[in-house]
Amino acid sequence: MSPAIRNMRTEVLSDNWYVLRKISFEIQLADGSWQSQSREAYDRGNGAAILLYNRALGTVILTRQFRMPTYVNGNTDGMLIEICAGLLDKDHPEVAIRREVEEETGFTVSEVRHLFDAYMSPGSVTEILHFFAAEYAHDSRAHAGGGVADEGEQIEVLELPLAEALAMIERGEIRDAKTIMLLQYAQIHRLLD
Repeated sequence: MSPAIRNMRTEVLSDNWYVLRKISFEIQLADGSWQSQSREAYDRGNGAAILLYNRALGTVILTRQFRMPTYVNGNTDGMLIEICAGLLDKDHPEVAIRREVEEETGFTVSEVRHLFDAYMSPGSVTEILHFFAAEYAHDSRAHAGGGVADEGEQIEVLELPLAEALAMIERGEIRDAKTIMLLQYAQIHRLLD
């Protein structure tokens, strides 16, 4: 049963990079009484992520880039290995992920398959992430990739056997949730077989 919510008030705490809001509200408890609560929610927009794979080679395309939030939370060099992903920027998820694939990896993909959607950190972030998969081929690479220089992106493109990428999860070398989810999806659904 969904809880009833009333008297919701929103206050913008920060609108610097993305938007941080404090939301105060009353929620009806199971016994029918009402309780006042407040939560902060960070709105960075929705995003899309994609697993690029080559069935013939048994490989996947991953990226490596610096992520400041991981650096300040114990990731010694701040570098993170991830699948290709990005914000929608008001585009349809499939349009956005095709753009991100070309910007980050240099590949263009013809068929993009939607897999599922997930809230990545629902206790504090509003973002829903749309997950996709697509096959890539070396002859569909338009350029070397690397991201958008004007946005400060310096993205290294990695091509790895799926088995090696899965082993990197076990060794703690891949620690990004969306990447782990898609690599395990590929293994469970035998995408590369």
